[in-house]
Amino acid sequence: MLYALLASLPIVLTVVLMVAFNWPAKKVMPLAWIVAIGLAAAVWGMPFQWLAGATVFGGLSAFNILIIVFGAILLMNTLKNSGAIRVINKTFYGISPDRRVQAIIIAFLFGAFIEGAAGFGTPAALAGPLMVGLGFPPLAAAMLALVGNSTPVSFGAVGTPIIGGVSSVLGSPDIVAQIEGAGMTTAEFLHQVGIWSALPHAIMGIFMPLIIVMMMTKLFGEKKSFKDAFEIAPFAIFAGLSFTVPYVAIAYLFGPELPSLAGGLIAIAIVVTAAKKGFLQPKKVWDFANKSKWDSSWVGADEVAATTEEKTADISPLNAWLPYILVSVILVITRIPSLGLKDLLTRPEVTLEWAGILGTGLTYRLQYLYLPGTVPFILVAILTGFMHKMKGETIKETWKTSLKQVIPAAIALTFAIAMVQVMLNSGNNNSGEVGMMVALSGAAGDLFQGVWPIFSPFIGILGAFMSGSNTTSNILFSGFQYGVADQIGISRIVIVGLQVVGGAAGNMICVHNVVAACTTVGVLGKEGKVIRTNAIPAFIYAIATGIFAFLAIYVFFPNMF
Repeated sequence: MLYALLASLPIVLTVVLMVAFNWPAKKVMPLAWIVAIGLAAAVWGMPFQWLAGATVFGGLSAFNILIIVFGAILLMNTLKNSGAIRVINKTFYGISPDRRVQAIIIAFLFGAFIEGAAGFGTPAALAGPLMVGLGFPPLAAAMLALVGNSTPVSFGAVGTPIIGGVSSVLGSPDIVAQIEGAGMTTAEFLHQVGIWSALPHAIMGIFMPLIIVMMMTKLFGEKKSFKDAFEIAPFAIFAGLSFTVPYVAIAYLFGPELPSLAGGLIAIAIVVTAAKKGFLQPKKVWDFANKSKWDSSWVGADEVAATTEEKTADISPLNAWLPYILVSVILVITRIPSLGLKDLLTRPEVTLEWAGILGTGLTYRLQYLYLPGTVPFILVAILTGFMHKMKGETIKETWKTSLKQVIPAAIALTFAIAMVQVMLNSGNNNSGEVGMMVALSGAAGDLFQGVWPIFSPFIGILGAFMSGSNTTSNILFSGFQYGVADQIGISRIVIVGLQVVGGAAGNMICVHNVVAACTTVGVLGKEGKVIRTNAIPAFIYAIATGIFAFLAIYVFFPNMF
């Protein structure tokens, strides 16, 4: 227990300084890294080469994320400065001028589709700036994009959190033997985990559009009221059902690759058509107050795309939307393995690799043609300059502005991920103790055995909060969750499914996703406020899905493997 308490110190420091004292991540994360380094060296006996190697690996991994953030900012600023955002704004008014409808379509449905195609923080990086361009307060855009990017995350990047994350448990011969002894293949086990991730997700997913709107009207509305959200509750729940019904059906019928991608596409088609026809729409249109009445904390010192827009009367709606269409198409065709492009973009010849960093077992890879920041974001931003006939000086200014916006995030991300990597790799030590993350999760398992299904999602949240990835959270804790379920005699499938759900809910508050989202909308430094606010829906998400799983395990399916 002592080791677990010590291991929690970097996390506690991060949470307290960012959430309670509202410190910006760029100040907190270097301190948290120093604490993690000190503990790993003094208590765990982690050798210098592993301390240095984990830190370098973390910094290089942050570079990959910064490329995605830069690409998203560049694309948004290009569209802003070409005048395309004005045209896109008009098309959204053509669907509905109501900000509540726009938030549901962009933060939840558009985000779900992009999550299904790309994952790894891409949806918030795209949806947030799009909402800012449409006139949402930047802080609202960051919060809503992160909260909306929850239900789809477990099937993001064509199922990577399950196919690439949960599958890590299959490296244990004992677990494989148990699965086969239960009459399943390992592929069938992963399929079942996908189903039991989709079902709890769907319970919350039905209400996520309403929760997004409730946050928006209560925190950013002129009346600061939930009443404005409840006026559109029927439409919001309709939107939630439009996504979750095909989402669960696809998970059940086809597996974990396509629920978010295909479910998002189906829901967008249904909900946009319904909104245009006025289906379940309130009579009164809701909008934000005039910008002059906005709280100063809602906007950053640097507005997104602060350069001057060109005169662009000749940009058609199709041409304005074409960059986003190209992004979506490129993401889809490069992420589905059967189409062949994924193999071309990830082959060794186009991958930069540093194996065995500083004599450790860590390997850094930069697949620069497969990273969403380069292909499609930067690529499409370059093409947009030609498609929208932008002047060279405007393009140059757009690139300079975008680079300035992303630089401050580099400090926070570099130290955040370096800290995580030190904690993850602290099992490589001279003391013989388990690593810091394993010590933390083991203590949690001992404390909460009796109500493990209710507590289980919080382990997933912890993994995502620290690592910024549902996939990484699943790699970290799927084996642990399986072991706890096996030890106390409850369904391994449901508990591992809950791990996946918790890892997705943690995306709302994980440090590097929050830093990335705040950077792309221009409110860097407001991370503590975002985490503090988004922790409420994340907590509700975990409790609701945990109760659902508790009933499934102990009441409805007590004999499930």
